[in-house]
Amino acid sequence: MGSNSSRIGDLPKNEYLKKLSGTESISENDPFWNQLLSFSFPAPTSSTELKLLEEATISVCRSLAGLWTVFTLGGVGSKAAASPELSSPLANQSLLLLLVLANLTDASDAPNPYRQAIMSFKNTQDSSPFPSSIPHAFQINFNSLYTALCEQQTSDQATLLLYTLLHQNSNIRTYMLARTDMENLVLPILEILYHVEERNSHHVYMALIILLILTEDDGFNRSIHEVILKNITWYSERVLTEISLGSLLILVVIRTIQYNMTRTRDKYLHTNCLAALANMSAQFRSLHQYAAQRIISLFSLLSKKHNKVLEQATQSLRGSLSSNDVPLPDYAQDLNVIEEVIRMMLEIINSCLTNSLHHNPNLVYALLYKRDLFEQFRTHPSFQDIMQNIDLVITFFSSRLLQAGAELSVERVLEIIKQGIVALPKDRLKKFPELKFKYVEEEQPEEFFIPYVWSLVYNSAVGLYWNPQDIQLFTMDSD
Repeated sequence: MGSNSSRIGDLPKNEYLKKLSGTESISENDPFWNQLLSFSFPAPTSSTELKLLEEATISVCRSLAGLWTVFTLGGVGSKAAASPELSSPLANQSLLLLLVLANLTDASDAPNPYRQAIMSFKNTQDSSPFPSSIPHAFQINFNSLYTALCEQQTSDQATLLLYTLLHQNSNIRTYMLARTDMENLVLPILEILYHVEERNSHHVYMALIILLILTEDDGFNRSIHEVILKNITWYSERVLTEISLGSLLILVVIRTIQYNMTRTRDKYLHTNCLAALANMSAQFRSLHQYAAQRIISLFSLLSKKHNKVLEQATQSLRGSLSSNDVPLPDYAQDLNVIEEVIRMMLEIINSCLTNSLHHNPNLVYALLYKRDLFEQFRTHPSFQDIMQNIDLVITFFSSRLLQAGAELSVERVLEIIKQGIVALPKDRLKKFPELKFKYVEEEQPEEFFIPYVWSLVYNSAVGLYWNPQDIQLFTMDSD
C-alpha cells in the first residue's frame, strides 16, 4: 500500500488514528501508532519502538481477548445477523487489528511480541505457571473462544484466526482436539469447502489447511467416525438422513478435489486434500455407502483422465514424426502429475484395506462393483507394488461371490463380504509405511499472509476508508 506518512487514503493520519482508537488524545508523532499503521508493517527497528511494542503487548492482547469473549463476534444475541461485521463492528475491528499485529514481521534482534503472546496464551482454567521464557503471557476462557470460533466461520478473518491459533498455539490445539463436540467446529469448515464456488481461494485454503492440521491427530480421525449427523441440509447432491462426521468429511474433500480437477487445476489444493484423506485412511470406520462410492468414483475419474492424457501424448508423438516444426505439448509432465495423484488414491485405499478392512464392508462392495477399473494398473510399473493388496482383496471376495451364485441382492453381497472379512488371511496383506502428512508453512509465509490480512482490512473494516489508488500490497481482485 502507499507509504505517505501524513495521510491514509484521503484522511489525515491524525484524524485516522482518532477514528480507529475512538480517542482525541493520540499524537500524530506517537512512534507506537506510526509503527502500527505503517502500511508494510516492518518490525520495530529502534529500541524505543520495541519497548513501546512490548509494553503494549499484554494490555492489547488482553483487551482484544476480552472483546472477543464479550462480543463473541455477534454470537451472543438471539437473532442471527447477516454478517459479523454488521452485528458487532467493534469485535470485527478488534479481530482485524489482532490479525495485523500477529503478522508483524520480526525485528532483526527480537521476535514479534504479539505473535509470541498468541503462541503462548493459556486457558483461564489452567493454573500451571507460565515459563519465565514467555514474556507476554495472558489467559482467556477457551470455551468462550471456541464457541465464538464455531459460530463465525463464514468470515475469512475468523477462519484465519482459527488457523493461526491451531497452527501456532499448542494449548489451543490440545484443547480443541479434546472437545467432545468437534462437529460444531468441523461442520462450518466443511460448509466453506462445499460452497467453494462462492468463496475466495484464500478462505478455501485456510479451511482446508485447518482440516489437514486436525487430521494429523489419530484421536480426531477416530472420533469423527463416532459422531452421527442427521439431515445435512446444505449438502445438495444427495439426501443424507444419517451419516458420520468422518464420512461427510470424506465426501466434501473428494468433491473439492473433483471441483479443482475441472475448474481451478490448483496442484496445492490437490496436495492438501489428498494429504488430509491419507491421514484419515488408516482410521476409516463404518464408511457410509455413498462415501465409499465417491472414493472409487474419484479413482474412476482419475483413471479416465490418465487414459485421455496417454492417448493425446501418443497421437501427438505420431504427428511429430511427420512434422518437425510443431512443438510437442508437455504431456509427459501432465502424465506424471496425474500418476502421482492416482498413486496417492491407491495408497489411501490400500491403507484402509490393511488397517481397517473389517470396519468397511461398503468400501469392499464399491471396489468389487468397479473392479474392472483396476485391471490396467495391475502391471503398471508405477503401481504394481501398491496394487498387490488391492488385487488380493478383489480376487478373494470375487471368488466368494462367484461361489454364492448369480443374481445376488445388495444385502446378500454385503453379508458375504462381512463373512469374508473374517476369513481373509490378514498376513497375506503386505505392510506399507503408515500414511502421515504434516502441514508446514512455506518459507517466508509473510508474503502470503500480510497481503491477505490487509485485503481483509480493506474489504471488511467498518467505517474505515482506504484510497484504492494507493494500494500496492495486494491486487484488488485478491478478495
